[in-house]
Amino acid sequence: MYTEEILDDYEDDGTMPANVTELSQAVVGHKIISAGNVEVPSGWGVDQTVFQIELDNGKKVQLAPGGDCCAYTALEQFLLHPDKVDHMIMGVGTTEEYTTWHIYADWGDVLELTVGWSAGNVGYYGYGFDINVVDVDGDSNDTEI
Repeated sequence: MYTEEILDDYEDDGTMPANVTELSQAVVGHKIISAGNVEVPSGWGVDQTVFQIELDNGKKVQLAPGGDCCAYTALEQFLLHPDKVDHMIMGVGTTEEYTTWHIYADWGDVLELTVGWSAGNVGYYGYGFDINVVDVDGDSNDTEI
């Protein structure tokens, strides 16, 4: 549904396409039950706000902002289309140089994410979402891209 965006090596080191792939692997074939910001414990002993997508299989996909120095990735806003949540997710695509992410079904976008990001000095700093999939039993599969 969306053409894969290709960024110059000076703009991105492959982190953004890898993030989209990781999110796709977690959500395709499922329906969204709920989506929104939640507080979760972080490794630093304080709570962190993450964006969480709860799926029909009970799994929760969490997108935590990432960054280092002048590089970052953050969810700026989201728009859930409740009239389409009954449809199975078919894919994740992006537009506008990875600043708009589309989680779509056969009838169009189920969820749209506005993402702010910068690679800073490409290759020197970390960026990208920290994607965490929490299973039904509470186990976590933390994957940082």
